[in-house]
Amino acid sequence: MPAVLVIAARDDWPTDRVVKALTDGGAEVFRMDTAEFPLDLTLAGRIDARQGWSGGLTNPRRAVDLADITAVYYRTPNAFSLPLTMSGPERRFASAQARSGLGGIITALDCRWVSHPAAMSRAEYKPLQLATARACGLTIPPTLITNSPDAVRTFVGDVGGRVICKPVASPVLIEDDQLKTVYTRKVAEDDLADLRGIETTAHLFQAWVDKAHEVRLTIVGHRLFAAEVHAGSDTAYIDWRSDYASLTYRVAEVPDSVAVGARSYMDRLELRFAAMDFIIGPDGTWTFLEANPCGQWDWIEHHTGLPVAQAIADELRGVAL
Repeated sequence: MPAVLVIAARDDWPTDRVVKALTDGGAEVFRMDTAEFPLDLTLAGRIDARQGWSGGLTNPRRAVDLADITAVYYRTPNAFSLPLTMSGPERRFASAQARSGLGGIITALDCRWVSHPAAMSRAEYKPLQLATARACGLTIPPTLITNSPDAVRTFVGDVGGRVICKPVASPVLIEDDQLKTVYTRKVAEDDLADLRGIETTAHLFQAWVDKAHEVRLTIVGHRLFAAEVHAGSDTAYIDWRSDYASLTYRVAEVPDSVAVGARSYMDRLELRFAAMDFIIGPDGTWTFLEANPCGQWDWIEHHTGLPVAQAIADELRGVAL
């Protein structure tokens, strides 16, 4: 029987909404977390000259035949859970085998993906995001990625002095057993006088873009779900992630030129899902900032009623829209 494979963390409740939409639509779903392998998930995959990958995945709840999988929803599963009796070298070896075995078979499945892990991994790179957005006709801010203090000062002069700095990769880190987030911040005059530390790694600087508000544009397949994000505090005005409590939302219309560029972006990077962030200027110009291939969307659906979960389920089921 045709089935949808859902790969996500066990406690990821936005995925719960997608699974419900799938089952409500009559789809068979096999949900797993890679953390279940190998202790609670069994793999038996076989391929030969007569047919592609067959065999199955089995966990304590159910089983699925690899040949029956017609679509895969992939969303940040957890790391493999290996026996605690293993030594450090054994765990590293076993993890690599699990990645190449289980991960290799699953990523080799010829089916619909939302989205394929290889495409998602490539699309995480912000330099590629900016280059792709530019090539697709979207407006981007002047950007510098560097570890040179002199290059920073030159860039600030070139763009007129108003610049922000933000991480090139994930803004989240763990320090002193606490989860911390590095938010976007404005570069002040005092910062330019002392740029020690810039040389230690890559930093991303962008020209400040005046904003009326921002837009989170969630894309599923070629369907666009746009929500205005209005900041209610000074910190949220610079980076709305720093003060969610102050935010208000409103459903937005996407200009035709932005819609064409966004869909072209998705096609170029072979994505079926992304969460794009735009600044909307006082004159209405949409400026692309970034596109997370595994971005959050559930809170946007909650505040606006935009049917993102249903759209993901429809994409996985191949429902014509």
